[in-house]
Amino acid sequence: MDYQLDINWPDFIQRYWQKRPVVLKRGFKNFIDPISPDELAGLAMENEVDSRLVSHNNSKWQVSHGPFESYDHLGESNWSLLVQAVNHWHEPSAALMRPFRFLPDWRIDDLMILFATPGGGVGPHFDQYDVFIIQGTGRRRWRVGEKVPMKQHCPHPDLLQVEPFDAIIDEELEPGDILYIPPGFPHEGYSLENALNYSVGFRAPNGRELISGFADYMLAHELGSYRFSDPDVPARDCPSQILPSEVEGIRKVMLDVINQPEQFNQWFGEFISQSVASRAGCGSAGTAVSAG
Repeated sequence: MDYQLDINWPDFIQRYWQKRPVVLKRGFKNFIDPISPDELAGLAMENEVDSRLVSHNNSKWQVSHGPFESYDHLGESNWSLLVQAVNHWHEPSAALMRPFRFLPDWRIDDLMILFATPGGGVGPHFDQYDVFIIQGTGRRRWRVGEKVPMKQHCPHPDLLQVEPFDAIIDEELEPGDILYIPPGFPHEGYSLENALNYSVGFRAPNGRELISGFADYMLAHELGSYRFSDPDVPARDCPSQILPSEVEGIRKVMLDVINQPEQFNQWFGEFISQSVASRAGCGSAGTAVSAG
């Protein structure tokens, strides 16, 4: 399938990218789902595939992780199946990511697909990365709030949510509609009928992830063996003093490793080749999933 995205990219970047959420009505005209709910459920039965079931009943949330053996225990409402990185496992679905290549490839993370029954969602939350949510089969109501400081809480150890918010976008999405949400804007979506959503997520590594990733690379390749030295160790009034010049010397040892272009470029190429979509959970640095 050759998906044609109806968007003026320069105008979109200027007005919305990392600035404001927006609904793109009929962004994909005559949209055809690249995958069926049954095919998605089959993927979630595979060991290699990252998948989750999220359900709620009387404000009580449940999250379970795949692979799944059966879905017979599920009812007809209030649950969602989420499958991460479907573009790695299903070529027709991967075609959905190509229209977004006006943006650099290294910024694109993966395609998460959600199937939800009526009332299914993951609750109000915000993400730390940009996401385009494409509506497939069915209808889904979306609310997006203003980007303001918000307290987060955990109704389940694997689910991070925010308190209710006032909406600046309140829309029913139909097949082919696209909702773009920049980082930090609270949002929630609930299905009005059985529905498929496709979330094209964009990586946004923070300093902690970058330093941790580079440290792992250094250890794996036995880099950074050069030690701090001070052949002209300066005198000081008290032995317990750490002089500014010594702190700067330690900083230089660390920066010298990063400032090796060949090694740094090799690491960065490997780092951005990994799928790093944020994962839901209160015990991690990630936030709740974006398809909710």
